[in-house]
Amino acid sequence: MAELNTLQIDTGANPEYTVIWLHGLGASGHDFEPLVPEFAFSKNTPVRFIFPHAPELPVTVNGGMVMPAWYDILAMDIDRKVDVEQLKKSANLVAALVEAEIDRGVPSKNIIIGGFSQGGAVAYELALSYPKPLGGLFALSTYFATADTINLSEANRSLPIFVAHGSFDPVVAEALGQTAVKHLQTMGYQPEYQSYGMDHSLCLEEVRDMDAFLAKVIA
Repeated sequence: MAELNTLQIDTGANPEYTVIWLHGLGASGHDFEPLVPEFAFSKNTPVRFIFPHAPELPVTVNGGMVMPAWYDILAMDIDRKVDVEQLKKSANLVAALVEAEIDRGVPSKNIIIGGFSQGGAVAYELALSYPKPLGGLFALSTYFATADTINLSEANRSLPIFVAHGSFDPVVAEALGQTAVKHLQTMGYQPEYQSYGMDHSLCLEEVRDMDAFLAKVIA
């Protein structure tokens, strides 16, 4: 896999905080671009939003069709059979973006990692295993694909985590999001969990709750 292409939006000059937000299967970094103006937390404090574009990969459950994907999904069973090695490779690619931000002068503790659906599974792997302290993690409409294999980083044992899911999600059942929270709690984390009456998407209430979480993280 080559270096990731990204979309970058700075909400002011010389940002000291960075949010890296990973999109879902078949989408692109432009997916959540329209939400940036909706956040209040980044209006008074300059924040750099980085939206990476996933590499093009064949996806087994979609008949081998090549599309933007962080990893291959091998079977759509309740626990999601996925290509874990590919997922970890994508996590490493995103880790390179974190390192690039540190090189630009943003402290690691000011970098927040998040993702939607497939991107959220990569965000879990990256943020909880990253060797330097990060600012926070948000996981939206997703699942903890590497809960049984992840090497947890001591630097992020108290990482603030926001988990959100739609109660009518037909793509990633809410039970998977709830199971992720149980895994996190067993590991010693204290995630915030929110459920919304929506399908596999985002809603305004969720954006408001994310805004409050991110405001606390950068306070």
